[in-house]
Amino acid sequence: MTRLYFVRHGKTEWNLEGRYQGANGDSPLLKESYEEISQLAHYLTAHQVKFSRAYVSPLPRAKTTAQYLIKQLGQTIPVTITVGMREFNLGRMEGMRFTDVAKRYPQELYSFRHAPAEYDPTAIQGESFAELIDRMEPVVLDAVRADHTGDENLLFVSHGAALTALVQTLLGKPIKDLRKAGGLTNSSVTILEAHGPQLPFKLIKWNETSYITKKLEASDTI
Repeated sequence: MTRLYFVRHGKTEWNLEGRYQGANGDSPLLKESYEEISQLAHYLTAHQVKFSRAYVSPLPRAKTTAQYLIKQLGQTIPVTITVGMREFNLGRMEGMRFTDVAKRYPQELYSFRHAPAEYDPTAIQGESFAELIDRMEPVVLDAVRADHTGDENLLFVSHGAALTALVQTLLGKPIKDLRKAGGLTNSSVTILEAHGPQLPFKLIKWNETSYITKKLEASDTI
């Protein structure tokens, strides 16, 4: 079987401040994030995970996470940078604090977090869940299809909201249920198993963070 490892980027300054980054915003990783990424690398090494290829969002916070993780793993891994792994385009919400978004776009914020099937990004000039899935899912299916051995480990480094929607879709969940399992934590890994590109895939671990030694905070998960 092909195993897929979905890693959310390390925590950033805007994550700490409670700001939406989205597909166009970005901010540097916190100093502590490098230690957490290193802890992830130790976890993967302890489980003897060797990656055949990595697929990474072009946004700096994800690329930096991937580069540091691969360095800590000590592996030579071909990397594909793809816009398919980019975060949601959140339009006018990008750069705004969550508290300000709640005041200006309360319906959009509620639906985005709790009722994806009702989410209409027209007012914020953003991207819908369906549009996100249409660009992310082919990256994963093509990567699995390219595994002719059927037993490769594939690494995907992306973003919290985007990965939550993508992974739940790969597990066969409809849009209305994409947020029911909650969000993903910075520097977390979620592991799926695939026997070819036919959906649904099988969940092995969701939002694994047991290797992170610090006490997790609310701002670590979205």
